[in-house]
Amino acid sequence: MIASLPKAAPIIRSAVAAVLLSACAITNDPINTPKSDGPNAPLTEVSADALADDSLFIGLAFSGGGMRASAFAHGMLEALQEAAPGADGLLPHVRLVTGVSGGSVTAAYFGFMGPRGVNGYREKYLIKDAEKYMANSPYNPVTIARGLSGGANGRKTFGRFLDETLFHGATFGDLSRKSDIITWINAADVANRTSFLFSPETFDALCSDLSKLPLSEAVTASAAFPLVFSPIVLEAHTQKCDYREPDWLTSARFNPEATSALKAHGKVLESYADPEKVKYVKLLDGGTTDNFGTIAFAVERAKAQNPYGPLTAEQAVRVNRMLFLVANAGVESNHKWTQRKKGPGGIELALSIVNSSMASATRTAYDAMRLTLNDWQEDIVEYRCSLSLAQVRQLRGSTQGWDCADLKIFVSEVSFEGLDEEMRAQLNEIPTRLRLETEQVDLAIQAGRMSTRANPEFNGFLRSLDGGGPVRPPAGATRITPQQS
Repeated sequence: MIASLPKAAPIIRSAVAAVLLSACAITNDPINTPKSDGPNAPLTEVSADALADDSLFIGLAFSGGGMRASAFAHGMLEALQEAAPGADGLLPHVRLVTGVSGGSVTAAYFGFMGPRGVNGYREKYLIKDAEKYMANSPYNPVTIARGLSGGANGRKTFGRFLDETLFHGATFGDLSRKSDIITWINAADVANRTSFLFSPETFDALCSDLSKLPLSEAVTASAAFPLVFSPIVLEAHTQKCDYREPDWLTSARFNPEATSALKAHGKVLESYADPEKVKYVKLLDGGTTDNFGTIAFAVERAKAQNPYGPLTAEQAVRVNRMLFLVANAGVESNHKWTQRKKGPGGIELALSIVNSSMASATRTAYDAMRLTLNDWQEDIVEYRCSLSLAQVRQLRGSTQGWDCADLKIFVSEVSFEGLDEEMRAQLNEIPTRLRLETEQVDLAIQAGRMSTRANPEFNGFLRSLDGGGPVRPPAGATRITPQQS
């Protein structure tokens, strides 16, 4: 039938082909399994050994942006590794990582492996072809048809590559058993138009076992860009467990001062527990709702039933300096249509609308996180100063050197903005893909290192430590220059 159409109508033939091939649309099977034996265990429990010398707390948020974002986040980790004496530098003090899309790969791998996962990550993943199993040709009618009908690729393409190269079947249960790092992977619930956090609380509402879910599946959901991937599917096993909503949700329902983010999160959990509302959850790229992965922290803090959560009481009395760095691997848009009357139109218009919404939501989430952190610092200090010396001794182990007000939180965004014009121009040419040239990967890594080392808040954090100062690379460290790239 397609061959019999006039040769003069290639567009019509392509459209008909797309319709006929729509039967090739990929539908992903649910990735979660039911759980009926009680709530999920915490993502991680900080060990007593880790708390023994825990005066520092570092949290990192890695943005989306394909392999460029993964490499930029890796450069940030290398900068932290180089910033203090010892083979791992400041990395042992990283207690929280949150990631979106491309940034979720680095976040999940570091959360799972810890500092020892930094060395060799470039060779294992960043310079490899993560699109190896993906259908991504714009000239293949089957790929086009699948994209238009829901997604050109299923979860087993990118997910398979991640498992082969990085995770090797590791699950959230494995993460919980071997890691002291709280690791948040963020996707987007496209029906509820909210961020989706792979957390025990979320999976409790779905009556699902988070411990059995492979890390590669969560990362694939976080990076599932619309049209390129079909939505990743979760099934609500509502009638297979005795779900009890958390106390904070009950309180927030009747609290006029509860934040809108907290209320939205509560409504989503309610919908997951209601079989009349949700049977299947459809997840796509987390960047569509929050490209920094910072909403999760604002929600976690808002639902805390104490002044120090999501810290433990022991951490709250031990910590003196906290650093939160948000990686922004986004590139500057080159809107040539702003130089002419006509346009934008078609795909260009659609992408401009999506990118505008993402950028606006991300800025708002980052600002909310900064305000949350400012309030959090005051809450922790007030809590610490309300404790008796006996309570301090019980939580801290000793009152030696105790100063309840000695707490400072540093927070900043790390981006391409402070780099020289030539380097920024080269970075802006790096596409948002899962496969890059080695020179592009190395340039993005270098950008992460340089931007972190030059960041004023980061250097302020270092100067606040005993013997701290501006970041300097260790002797013999190699660097690439923009000209070499």
